[in-house]
Amino acid sequence: MHADRIDPQARRALERQRWIPMPRSRYGLKLFRHLSRPVMRFRNRNGPSVGRTIGRTIPGPAGDLEARLYLPNANGPYPTVVFFHGGGFVLGSIETHDWLCRYLTRESGCAVLSVDYRLAPEHPFPAAVEDAYAAVEWVAENPEAVGGNGRIAVAGDSAGGTLAAVAALMAAKRDGPEIDHQVLLYPAVGVDADQPSVREHAGLVLDEEDMAWYDECYYRRDIHRRNPYADPTNARDLSGVAPATVVTAGFDPLRDGGKAYAEQLVRDGVPTRYENYEDMVHGFATLRGVDRALEAVADVGRDLADAFDLEDD
Repeated sequence: MHADRIDPQARRALERQRWIPMPRSRYGLKLFRHLSRPVMRFRNRNGPSVGRTIGRTIPGPAGDLEARLYLPNANGPYPTVVFFHGGGFVLGSIETHDWLCRYLTRESGCAVLSVDYRLAPEHPFPAAVEDAYAAVEWVAENPEAVGGNGRIAVAGDSAGGTLAAVAALMAAKRDGPEIDHQVLLYPAVGVDADQPSVREHAGLVLDEEDMAWYDECYYRRDIHRRNPYADPTNARDLSGVAPATVVTAGFDPLRDGGKAYAEQLVRDGVPTRYENYEDMVHGFATLRGVDRALEAVADVGRDLADAFDLEDD
């Protein structure tokens, strides 16, 4: 399930990030968020080109949500991928995932709408889920507002992968918008401290204290951990959810939970492509200068293009 060693480019990218302290208090979290904004804006200069980007707001259940629309360099209308960023439900933003969304737009030929959902601990579960599903419903009801042709996919990485999976589950169980595909990049689902991936790889990017603190911020109450709309591995039946691409990383503590979810989808009859990048680490799709990250984004971009029959256009 993991290679003999971490990809050298990924290891160098991790070493460049080691100076960044992980906040584990509300004050530290607020300071981290504040200081990271100008840093990310600077880092996002000269990002991969797309046809056009549009900053906008969309209505959410507790107020407007910030969003950024990425349009391909081609004539529309386009299928729309609603994207949710990672960050343990407490960190992350449109800016932290700008490069990933740009590459996903280029590789898929789809419009990508990146959504800033409410973050914990200020807004614990189910706030992020409510925002994510509201964004999907809004896109389904307003395709012209995103240059869309009415066809939708959901995607996300880490915590955002969880939200994408939950949005797909909610749409299926509530007779909601029709979702053509879901892309789950190393989703935070079905994680258990006894899993080999947690025992062997916690500490490379995520350590056990990080994961425990994120969970405490997000769930607040133990009863929420068993809710299928918090963790879709709790669902009794996944049949009817959108076909899926599930990606994991060999050196990621979340690997085994993601793999188990892919197997659960298959058991329930959901067409699923699972791929484990054995020499990669958690969060690798957002690491700059890593060839394998670009390969992974290209692969999921092709899955989306296939789901929408774009290559036949």
